[in-house]
Parts: sequence; structure tokens; C-alpha cells
Amino acid sequence: MPDQELNVSGFDLSRIRNRNEKRVAKLMPEILDQYYEDYAFEQLDIEDIYALALNLLPARYVQRGSIIISDRISDFVIKSKIREATERVLKHPTRSD
Repeated sequence: MPDQELNVSGFDLSRIRNRNEKRVAKLMPEILDQYYEDYAFEQLDIEDIYALALNLLPARYVQRGSIIISDRISDFVIKSKIREATERVLKHPTRSD
């Protein structure tokens, strides 16, 4: 059943994705393990880092059947945005303590 919030005029929009979502999720463990191995991240930290890193990158939305013109962002740029996002989250944590 399609998510009602992603339904416009009866059309399901849930399959439209930002191409960077999977790439950020794939590269995050590498950065967190390499640079922040001594920090115990909580779920909200990880969610904040993920969302902020995506917001720091230009959006690249695609849907099934899209023609993708290669303007792929390098892994180096994505990793640098993950590090930037992590530093910002660590400086301004949103803890529920």
C-alpha cells in the first residue's frame, strides 16, 4: 500500500529517491570508524549525521526508468560532507538525557 503522504492525485511518489542516500549510508561507517572510533554514537546522532550530510550535498533525485546523466558526486566530496556533518552534530548534540 503506497504511503498516503507520498501520493499525489492517486500517483505513488515513494519510489523517487535521492541518489546520494545509499552512497551516504554506505560511506558513513567508514568515516565514523576511521575518525570517531572512540565515540559511542546513539541512534539520533546517526540519523542527524545522515540527514545533515544529505542536506550538505546537492540533491540528485531519480525515479524508475530515469535517464541518468553522469554528474556523480565523488566519494571524496561525500566523505567530506559526512565529516562536516559529524563535527556539527558532535558540537551541537540533540541528546534526550
